[in-house]
Amino acid sequence: MTTHNANNERTKRQYFAYLKEARRYSEETVDAVAKSLTRFESATNYRDFKAFRCEQAVAFKRHLAQQDGVVSGTKLSKATLHATLNHLKRFFQWVAMQPGFKSRVRFSDAEYFNLSDNESRVATARRERRFPTIEQVRHVISLMPSGDEIAKRDRAVVAFILLTGARDSAVASLKCKHVDVQAGSVYQDAREVKTKFGKTFLTYFFPVGDEVRAIVVKWVTYLREIRLWGNDDPLFPATKVGLDDAGQFHAAGVGREHWGTAEPIRVIFRHAFSAADLPYFNPHSLRNTLVQLGETVCRTPEDFKAWSQNLGHEGVLTTFLSYGAVGSMRQGQILRELGTDSRPRFVASAQLDDAVRRVLREARRPRSETCSQQE
Repeated sequence: MTTHNANNERTKRQYFAYLKEARRYSEETVDAVAKSLTRFESATNYRDFKAFRCEQAVAFKRHLAQQDGVVSGTKLSKATLHATLNHLKRFFQWVAMQPGFKSRVRFSDAEYFNLSDNESRVATARRERRFPTIEQVRHVISLMPSGDEIAKRDRAVVAFILLTGARDSAVASLKCKHVDVQAGSVYQDAREVKTKFGKTFLTYFFPVGDEVRAIVVKWVTYLREIRLWGNDDPLFPATKVGLDDAGQFHAAGVGREHWGTAEPIRVIFRHAFSAADLPYFNPHSLRNTLVQLGETVCRTPEDFKAWSQNLGHEGVLTTFLSYGAVGSMRQGQILRELGTDSRPRFVASAQLDDAVRRVLREARRPRSETCSQQE
């Protein structure tokens, strides 16, 4: 049984290098593209890419629509179909421009990977994101043990992400010198911290409760005063593995090395939420939690601008469009309160941020005009 095509492997290797070095895609994105290409090759019995025709794209769309997800056991979602077919469309458009393929593969044939307009709308529709409430996260933190060194670190990790909204990749790479507990701030220096898009910015602790802040301060103090760690030591070090009396490997506290990836942080979250008998929420979801909190505590446009900057967003528009969707239950509550006099009247400010004005203009713009610009 055919399991690969040598010519295809060489072509894919060139394409992956193009995505990484020219398009600067992340490893995760390239892996997703590789998975899509493997699905296509398997369905075509690893036929050479030079033999690609539009009929293959049409047949693959039908084949993919009948496949079951490995985890869910149900038909693949429209979002999965959309992402997979887009990967293939862009790949064959690139292939059609490469030497040795120009006379064999037509650029226009890649268009046959398109879904219908209705299917594309279903796949790309904005849906309400799942994220924990501030009360749920505090509850999880309160139940986390703190007996040994590893337990102290794990609890501090969850508390720190709620306190700062830092992404897990940044948290895994932070050093002790990046945190100033006296000023209540974290300096995310892109030269040393894995921030998104290589941005450098200062984050101040969010007002999420004195007990949450105390856990982080206590952990930093422990590293500084008990372990006598310096500025360049990791804020959240990896677990040190040692041998017990029986010669078996076991966790022997924390070492002086950074985590290689953010996966251990996700494992900590998974165990913590499970122990609290709550569904798993990943570390990034706490950024949505903080945005929701900001929407309730911020009283002026300037307040929310500062809240947005604290999350590392260059403009309020990013916070509104990427994280600021109002939950359906909260939406109903707001609409009911608008019919009473209990809510304070909003007074427009002369200092209204330009990004907020843009949001309001987008909301007033006719749907057809907005869609045409997006296309």
